[in-house]
This record gives sequence, structure tokens and C-alpha cells, in this order.
Amino acid sequence: MMSTLGYYICIPFAWLVRFFYNLTSSYGVAIILFTLVIKLIMLPFQMKSKRSMMRMNRLNGQMKEIQKRYANNQVKQQEELQKLYAEEGVNPAEGCIWSFLPFPILIALYSIIRQPITHFMMLKQSVVTELISAVAETGYDMSGIVMMRGGEWVLKNDLPQIAAYGQINLVKAVQELGISLPEGWVNMNYNFIGLDLANTPWTMVKNFSMTWAVIGLILIPLLAGGSQIVLTKATMKTQPQSDGTGGSMKAMMYTMPLMSVYIAFIMPAALGIYWIAQSAFSLVQEIAMNNVFTKKMEEEEEARIAARQADRQKRMEEGRKQQELQRQQEAQKKTLREKQQAAQDAKASKAAKAANSTSEAGRVGDRPYARGRAYKADRYDDAK
Repeated sequence: MMSTLGYYICIPFAWLVRFFYNLTSSYGVAIILFTLVIKLIMLPFQMKSKRSMMRMNRLNGQMKEIQKRYANNQVKQQEELQKLYAEEGVNPAEGCIWSFLPFPILIALYSIIRQPITHFMMLKQSVVTELISAVAETGYDMSGIVMMRGGEWVLKNDLPQIAAYGQINLVKAVQELGISLPEGWVNMNYNFIGLDLANTPWTMVKNFSMTWAVIGLILIPLLAGGSQIVLTKATMKTQPQSDGTGGSMKAMMYTMPLMSVYIAFIMPAALGIYWIAQSAFSLVQEIAMNNVFTKKMEEEEEARIAARQADRQKRMEEGRKQQELQRQQEAQKKTLREKQQAAQDAKASKAAKAANSTSEAGRVGDRPYARGRAYKADRYDDAK
């Protein structure tokens, strides 16, 4: 099931490599152009990943402060970090997801290089069996093509089992012997700048000689590892690193390139060419994106600061207006209270005055009388 799935995954990549090979007639150039196209296809996703990593790097100081403040409370620490991510619009996982994409492509390309008949030319397995029989009939040494045990072919279901790089050797044998080629066959020329890209560099180490064909192949894994180190250093500059991850990042900076050196030594040199091209294009991309996104993020930061200042000024202005409104309302309330108090004082004064005085018609000397008929001293005289 997995082999079938892997075969179908290889189809679009094989078509692309085959297209460039037919266009240039150079296996090495085809691999380089294939790498370039894959980089261009992945560029939008890697730009998104790069932008996220650079934003995370700018938050590094705030992240460390939160980690230090809540060192004894991991739950609260994660809550505050998530809150910070949400406020700044970043996703920590976004910077890592797309960095794993080159590995499936590397595996697919390895299958295409290792199995040129079935995964590059896309011919059937039965074609491989027929070509093995045709080459064997010529008396050709089959040890590099099929698996051998005790001088005999290893069979499974009566079919010869192909050696690790048996298809590559079979292609070379078929073309060297001039055997009749099946329909759909692509004449393979693995020569690139004087190097046989179908060979493994480790084989050249074991059969070392002072020739470019040998030294050049040995240099390919070293260049693959060196380019990986340069790329990793450039990438680490924009990646957020906490106190706990700095050491692991430095260890990975050398571990991954060493692994690439090892893999490039034991696999066909064409894979090393891909690795070098991948690192070179990635380095150019990294430098370009650093320049573009640094400038863009500085502009975003300036715009964010200006927006914050404008928002602060607006809130201050609203605060002043609110204070002025409150002052006016307080003044109105005070005036109203004063008017109410003056009315109450006037009413009380009037009431007090009314209680202590009468009109002149109701007074005899200093003695006041209640209002009523005016006093007349001779009212009841009998003069009449």
C-alpha cells in the first residue's frame, strides 16, 4: 500500500524532472531546475512561515518576561503566552509546518533517481524483468543489477530481485550494449560537469584517485553539508530562541548538516546536487525575505505605534470632554442647589417676618393684634 502511494506521489515530480531533462539534455541541470520550480511553488507558504517566525522573534523579549514572571505557574504562563500571540496575530506552529515539506520531496526525488525505469520513465515492472533477461543473455555481469546469493539470483515469485541501485546499472547496461529499447524509454546521460551523478561518492572514496571524476563526487556531500550550515545560521538569526532552546538549536545547526553529508555520501550524487541547489536557493530566499519582511515589519511597527498614539490621543481628548461635561453638570447642579436654597431662605424669612408683625391697622402702640377689623377706641361709646 505504502509503495503504491509513494509511486503516485512520485508521478508529478517525475514528470517535472523528465520535462527539464528533455529540455536541457543534462541530468544535473534538470535536477537544479526542478529544485528551483519546487522552491517557487512553495514560496507563498514559506513567506507566510517566515513572516510568522520574524514576528515571533520580535516578541522574544515579551515572551521571556512572561516565562520569568510565571515560572512557577505553567498554566498561567501558557495562558499569557496565548494571549500575547492572539494580540499580535501570530501562530507559533506556523513557522515550523512548512519547514518539513522538503523532506517528502527529497524522498520522492530519491525514488526517481534510484529507480529511473519505473519512477522516472514511468514504465511497468514487466519492462524491467524483460530488460534483465535481455542483458543476462549477453553474458553481462549481473551482480550490480540483481541481488545475488551463492552466485545465484535471488528470486521472489520467480522474478529476480533488483539490487539497491540495480535499475540505474540496468539502464547503463542496456544503453551500453545497444539492446532494443521499449516504447517510452528515455536515453539517460548522468554526466554533469565531468561527474557521473549515478555513482555514490562513498564508492569514489573506496576507489580514490586524483581525478576530477573522483574528487568532484567527494566534494558534493561536503558542499551539501557546508551549504546546510550557512543556511541554518542565516535562518537562526530570525528565529525566536528562549534560554532553554538556544543550546538545542545550536546542536541542530551542526547535526542536520552532518546527517546530510552522510546521506549524500551513500546515495547517488544526483541527490547531493539537489541538496546543494536546495540550500543555495533557500539561502537567497532567506536573505531576500529578511530584507523585505524587516522593512515591512518596521513599517507595520511604525503604523502600530502611530495608531496607538492616535488612540491614546483620542482617549485623552474624550477624557477631557468628559471631565468638562462633568464640570458643567456639577456647576449646573450647584447653581440649582443655590437657587433652591435661596428660595427656601426667602420663604423662611418671609414666614418669620409674617409671624412677628401685623399691618399698621392692627397695631396699638407696640402691641400687635391679629388681622381683623381695625381697632377703634370709641367703637362702643354711647355718644349717639
